[in-house]
Amino acid sequence: MSATFDKLKALLAEKKALTNDEVAAAIAADGDMTDEEKVWLEAERHRLARAASTTITLEEYLAASKVLDTADPSSDEYKKAEEIVNKYEAGQ
Repeated sequence: MSATFDKLKALLAEKKALTNDEVAAAIAADGDMTDEEKVWLEAERHRLARAASTTITLEEYLAASKVLDTADPSSDEYKKAEEIVNKYEAGQ
């Protein structure tokens, strides 16, 4: 394993997320990673991101849909409901 991979893997385990800037800085400082290391790191980043996101239930979706039908489109309540509906419909 490369030093860059080890460094980024430890950072990812600690923070549960990595930015592209952090990855680029580590590569610039310690050198490039192998293709297998890049694939593993990216897969782990996505896995952690999906695990951290909240799942919208059907009940939450239905309640948010009702809000969209009744609330003023410029209200904060409407915007929050719209976000829930969009996430649910996107499968998040």
